Order: sequence, then structure tokens, then C-alpha cells
Amino acid sequence: MTEWLVKKFIKDYKNTKQPAVRVKYALLSGIVGIISNVFLFVTKLVVGMIFQSIAVTADAVNNLTDAGSSVITLVGFKLSSKPADEEHPYGHARIEYVTGFIVSVVIILLGIELIKTSFQKILNPNPINFSYLTVAALIVSILIKLWQGLFYKNLGRRIESAALAATGQDSMNDVISTATVLVAIVFSKLTNIQIDGYMGVAVALFILYSGGQLVLETLNPLLGLAPDPTLVADIEKEILSYEGVLGIHDLMVHSYGPGKLFASVHVEVAAEGDLLASHDMIDNIEREVSDKFNLSLVIHMDPLATNDERVNELRGQVTEIIDLIDQDLSMHDFRVVYGPTHSNLIFDIVVPTKFEVSDKELKETIDREIKKIDSTFNSVITIDKNYTSSK
Repeated sequence: MTEWLVKKFIKDYKNTKQPAVRVKYALLSGIVGIISNVFLFVTKLVVGMIFQSIAVTADAVNNLTDAGSSVITLVGFKLSSKPADEEHPYGHARIEYVTGFIVSVVIILLGIELIKTSFQKILNPNPINFSYLTVAALIVSILIKLWQGLFYKNLGRRIESAALAATGQDSMNDVISTATVLVAIVFSKLTNIQIDGYMGVAVALFILYSGGQLVLETLNPLLGLAPDPTLVADIEKEILSYEGVLGIHDLMVHSYGPGKLFASVHVEVAAEGDLLASHDMIDNIEREVSDKFNLSLVIHMDPLATNDERVNELRGQVTEIIDLIDQDLSMHDFRVVYGPTHSNLIFDIVVPTKFEVSDKELKETIDREIKKIDSTFNSVITIDKNYTSSK
């Protein structure tokens, strides 16, 4: 069914990296979401009012918020596809996250209102008029929501959209909440015990939980998440595959929304090599890696002395010192400035995010170990942070 809908309504459906195609996917998901959720809302609202079930009515309102979410998500995709302008040189793709956040807040507010209504039902319970029509409506709702969740997740995978993936998960959550309502109605019929209000509270709490999760999912990209470790590893592997590249460091990947990635990295080349040839290689890497990974890459070229045996030996000794302190530490930009009374060993240390030793203590430890090699050695250390890992 999903495959048929995609092929029927989306031209160039395989071109998922193109903003225009992404908007068409969003349009399809939005229309399907609005139609199916409005249908469920009307059906359950009528059933809930006729048979005086606050839990069914609460579930109906949840479907209405889902329809509203589809509208807001659709508008968000449309706005996020706008090209860059003077005020927003990185584009508008993050609007997709902003609209998701708005939807999350609306869900939370409605969840609070539903808790109030359900408490009133607990304090003033009214018997539920059991009907097989109610049971049938809820079973149909569960089946539609199950298909809907799989549909959203499928589209989300195709265009790598966190917003659609979250919407799909929200639909799966609705399957659970509707099943809870169904249990309450059947339980009341079999036992004559009214738990409708309590189940209404349970559904409302579930809505609040889902809204809270969606808030986190939409806020995290805006705050700045660590890039995908697989993407980082692939970029590093690709750059290191070029002949003439001795090493890389300070890789940073910034996301300005789906399909809007910007990266920068320092690439080490032999200082003794031809400057123009190295520059030409760097240009090729920038262009080819950018095209392969659909991002904008800027490379800073770092010349590395390779013919000085003493510097190479000292680099190896300092590397061993750092490895003994912590395997997750790494060093780059190592150079030596010799003097008549002392020599400066200058280098940068990349420190993992969760490294517990202070910068000052780390520098003192390394300097102390370096002086064991030669008491005239001074260390000049710059501490860098790892911006591509959560270690």
C-alpha cells in the first residue's frame, strides 16, 4: 500500500535528497494523516458521546491533535524547503524541528486538559452504555493507527526525516492508548466496575509522556546533537584514502536541518611536498567528499614535518605518554622549537567529552612525563574538545 501511494503521487520518488521531493513526501504523509485522523476523530467522538465514555472521547481528541500535527508538519516541511537568503545563509531546514516542537507543546497542553476531564469522571462516574459498535470502532482505530505508524516510519526512512519517524512512533503509541480504552470498556461490561475515568487519566498521561518525548526529539537537533558516528567514520575513512594524506584531526560536522550538513577538518600533508600539488589534492578532496556525502566541506591544510628523525622520535614518545594516560586521548600538530637552554614541544590534545581530569591537571601530568625524557623540554599544550563523539 505504501509503495503504491509513493509511486502514484510522488514523481522522482527515488530522488529523496532533493528538497522538492522531500516536500512531496511530506505532502503525501500530511494528506494521509489528516484524512485518517479526522475520520478516527469523528467516529470516536460520536461513539464516545452516544455511549458516554470519557476514555473514548479522550482518545478521539488525541486523534484530532494528530490531524493538527499533520497540518503543522506539512507547513513546516514547506517552509523548511525555502532556499537560503541574506538573513538565513544556511537555509531554513531547521523549521522542520521548530514545527515539531510546536506540535509537542500542543499535545502536552491537551494532555493536561484531558487529565482534568478524566478526574471529573472519576469523582462523578456515569455508567458506560456498552455497545459492540464502540468495540468495533476501537478495533478499526487500532488497525488504522498500526498501518499509519508503519506508513510514517517507512516514509521517514526514505527521506531520513526525524520528524516523520517521531510521528510514526506517535501513531504506534496511539495503538497502545486505544487498546487501553478498549480494555476499560470490556472490563466494565464484564465486571460492572467503572474504570473509564481512570483509563482516561492513563490515556492522558500517555499523551503527556509522548509529548514530552517529542519535545526532546525536536529540541535536541536545535541545541546541537553529535553527528552520526557512522557518518563521521565514513568521512574520516574517505579522506584518509587519498594518497598524500598523512592524518586528519578537528573534524566538525554541523547540521542546519535535514539535508543541510556543513563540515570542516584539518588534513595533514608532508611539509616537504609540493605546495601547489598538496593544495590541488585538498581541493579535490573537498569537492569529491562533499558530493559523496551531500554536505559542504571545508579543509584546512596542516603541513607536517616528516624528514626530521629527532622530531619523529619525540612525537612517538609523547604519543606513548598520552596513550598511557587514556586511550581516548589523541594528539596532533606536533612540532619542536629548539633553543640554547630549553626546547618547546608544541602540540594539541583532543579530549573526549566525558574525560574527568581537568585541563590543568592533564597538562601538568603530560609535562611531568615529558621532562623525564629531557629536563630541558617544556610542553606547550592546547586542549581541544571532541565535537564528533559523545565519549
